[in-house]
Amino acid sequence: MPSAMRKSTTTSLPQRLAAAAVALGSCLALAVPAGTATAAPADPVPTVFFGDSYTANFGIAPVKDHDSERGWCFQTTKNYPAVATQRLADKNITLDVQADVSCGGALIHHFWQEQELPFGAGKVPAQQDALKDNTRLVVGGMGGNTLGFTSILKQCSDELRKHPLLPGEPVDPDKPAGECKDFFESEDAKAWLDYQFQQVEGDLEQILMRMSYFAPDAERVLVGYPRLVPEDTTRCLTAAPGQTELPFADIPKDALPLLDQVQKRLDDVMKKAAADDGADFVDLYDRTGNNTACDGANRGIGGLLETSKLDLFGQPIPWYGHPNDKGRDIQAKYVAAKIETVLNR
Repeated sequence: MPSAMRKSTTTSLPQRLAAAAVALGSCLALAVPAGTATAAPADPVPTVFFGDSYTANFGIAPVKDHDSERGWCFQTTKNYPAVATQRLADKNITLDVQADVSCGGALIHHFWQEQELPFGAGKVPAQQDALKDNTRLVVGGMGGNTLGFTSILKQCSDELRKHPLLPGEPVDPDKPAGECKDFFESEDAKAWLDYQFQQVEGDLEQILMRMSYFAPDAERVLVGYPRLVPEDTTRCLTAAPGQTELPFADIPKDALPLLDQVQKRLDDVMKKAAADDGADFVDLYDRTGNNTACDGANRGIGGLLETSKLDLFGQPIPWYGHPNDKGRDIQAKYVAAKIETVLNR
């Protein structure tokens, strides 16, 4: 069994939920379910945005709080929460944004635990600290980092293994990147994926539960991830206009369907977690099949090694498969529509 797999110790879902109950206190059972608005309120809606790099919109400039440690979250001033808020304001629906605590690299457990920033830059508080008794709307997405999606990408790419800014290590660094399809079809790799998804499921249950506890009157909207790989993977064999690298760099063509299957499974897990806990879900995967990283001028995802709008110490930073401006606007469109529906029901 690969060394990276041996490091994991499985914790059962009942154990995690029991631990959460202890952490939240005996009043947890009395937590009030998320309230239901009967109409879009005339007054501003106290709102908190949370999430990882797909909510922070890593790769889009300028970076918010660039002169403080929070700058290492790579949250842009024009991320989808900001754009969605403006879209809603244009319809006379005003969000009183109490905080946007989305941060690149965040795992689900960073909702309730502080997060260490890269290169020893410091720490940011648990994202749940932004919730208040009067918060009425909580919106954002997490899951990909807990799943270890960047580890999967690095398992399949020699080029990405050279990039320290991209968090995570290959699942098994001793296995060649060119053999990643065979690797992920092995029993050990399947067991690793099953464990990672079990972790995501349990952590999503806890995050939704904590939202209800700390913001008992809030509507909760969990936002999924846009699709990265198209159904027709031959589209990934052509570089985007003006680019020299393929959208998925040196990842073997036979591994691309695997990446898509993993992402679809994550989308299904997130959708089920929201449904099971009475939260709303924004399904971006099903709406972005024509805006993947392989869709040329229509791509909503920047290629793995395509230069983003950011640089670090004078060196350009790749998109690493994150939404570009077009993709950000797609995120904002569907998130704003869901918020409008939630506030009007």
